This record gives sequence, structure tokens and C-alpha cells, in this order.
Amino acid sequence: MAATSENGTSDISTVVDDDVSFGFQRPEMYTENLSGSVNPYGRHLFLCYKSHNDWPARVESSDSDPLPKRLAGAIKDRKNDIAVKTLLTICESRDCTGLSDGDVLIFPDLNKYRGLEESNVDSFVEDVLVSGKPWSLGTEETVTGSYVFVCAHNSRDKRCGVCGPVLIEKFSEEIGVRGLKDEVFVSACSHVGGHKYAGNLIIYSKVQDGKVSGHWYGYVTPNDVAELLDQHIKKGEVIERIWRGEMGVPPVEKADKVVEPPLVNGNDVKENTKDEKENTGGCCQGANGFSCCRDDNSGAKKSSFKFDFFTRKWEQHEVFTTAAVVGAVATVAVAYSLYKRSR
Repeated sequence: MAATSENGTSDISTVVDDDVSFGFQRPEMYTENLSGSVNPYGRHLFLCYKSHNDWPARVESSDSDPLPKRLAGAIKDRKNDIAVKTLLTICESRDCTGLSDGDVLIFPDLNKYRGLEESNVDSFVEDVLVSGKPWSLGTEETVTGSYVFVCAHNSRDKRCGVCGPVLIEKFSEEIGVRGLKDEVFVSACSHVGGHKYAGNLIIYSKVQDGKVSGHWYGYVTPNDVAELLDQHIKKGEVIERIWRGEMGVPPVEKADKVVEPPLVNGNDVKENTKDEKENTGGCCQGANGFSCCRDDNSGAKKSSFKFDFFTRKWEQHEVFTTAAVVGAVATVAVAYSLYKRSR
């Protein structure tokens, strides 16, 4: 955030320093391959709670914020009973999104419940997350439109604190220009992992087949916002260069550094060729200890080759020895014959 001088003006140098150290100009931008940086999960809960400026670094475990702590604890206690891996993230209550403290958004279900409190958290977790039923103490509403959640958790990591609010402002501006205020909603959210990839955001929206997609993006700058609205949300086209991963899809193998655009499977052709060569004749461990080892005949062929070589050398030696003996005998016979004639 920009510092304010005594006359009420912003210190421009502070803004520039923050952008270079923590914002979109920082040296670590675009230094890593983003693809595969999202752990697999199947459901995402967003609890609306206060403003991102009010969240402590660990809002889900803060004693000063009992509702997020209570919900996070209940989900953790029942994790073995919840069939679908579920993430919990805190999002901001904003008038423009129609969300208030205690509202819960659920993706990919596209459900919304209002009025979650500490006293009814257990029933919510039991009914909705464990049993997969509507909440007995609340009214299920359908979520419509697309939602953009931008990490702006400044107390957790300043990079998100610097990048997040700028992206939210840019999204709000571009949404207004396009007349999408009733179709696309943007909100600040808490830590989602990978602060080094800031700006980080997640987009939940319906795709052509009626399913709900949840795509994660990193290294997002204000220059990417229009493209995310026009290409991703409007046309359903993923922007590969800043794409981190997707809900319900296992992550691809993640490369350490970006040298050239990754392939679809996240691996380099040369590396695959090398691995295939190294694994020839190797073993793989299947389920329940089943081994699918292949017989490696290359070693046997080498041993056989060596054995034949020495056999041939030995046979050659015997031929030479035999020839030498025969020659010696013939020489003696000729000499003896000449000796007899001379007498």
C-alpha cells in the first residue's frame, strides 16, 4: 500500500518500491512453470467473512475469528467421513456480490447457504459435507454466473497483499465496461497456496457441457484481466501461459524452471526418450505388490557374447597347436629320410 505524507498525498516512491519488491515487477515473476502447482481436490467451500484487511495471517485458526476457526476445525475432525476432498477458503463479504458474513458458497455444486454461525457449524458439516444432503437448518440457493476469487491475504504474504487489490480493482473496472455486473463476480480471498505465484486467482464457472470448472491462475497481472474475461469466462478457453491447474484434475508433473512452453503432459520429449531408454527391462510395482517386471535379456546376450568369443579363441588356439605338432612331425620324418639316403 502507498504511504501517505502529511499533506495527504501518496508517496509514489513507496508504490514503486512495493511493485518491484512484492508486485508485478518483482524478479521472481515468470521464473517457474505453473502447470501442476495445484494439489488435487474435488470440492471448494468459501466462507464469507469480514474484509481481507481484517484477516489475520492464520484466519482459519485465529481465536479472534471464531467462525472460520470453528468451521475449519469441524471439517478437519470429520475429514475421514467426507468422501470428497474439500478445501476451505475465506472470501470477502462485499455488497456488489450480495454476500454477507456467514454465507457459504460451494463449488462445483453451485450451492449457497446463508447464516452459518458457530452454533450450527456441526449440523452444516454433517448434512452437507458428510451426508451430501441439503442443510436442515438453512435454505439452499443456486449460485449463478462466474466467480473470480483473488488472493489478497496481505497479513499472510505481502506479495498477495500488493497484487490482489490491484487485480480486484481492474476486474471490477473491466466487468463494468463489459456490462457483466450481474454475470461475473469478483471477491478477495484468503491464502490458496503458492504466494510466490502472485497474483493468484481462481475462476469458477459453468462450461458448455453444464459442468462447473475451477481453474487456477498465477503470475496474473492487470494486463491479463481482459483476456481472462474475454477468453476464459466468455469462451471457455484456458490461458495456458498463466494456468496452474484445475479442480478435479490430477496435477501434471511440474518442471523446476520454464525454459520453453511445456507440453500437454508437462514433460519434455528428450526427457521422456531418456526415461524410456533407462527403463528398458526394468521393473514397475503394481497394486497389491504385483510386479510387472520384464525379463532383461540384454545382460544374458552380453554374457553369451563374451563366452562365444573366448570359445572361439580357445578353438583357434587348439588349431594352431595341432598344426604345429603336425609340422614338427613332418619335419622329423623328412630329416630322417634324408639321413637314411645319405648312408
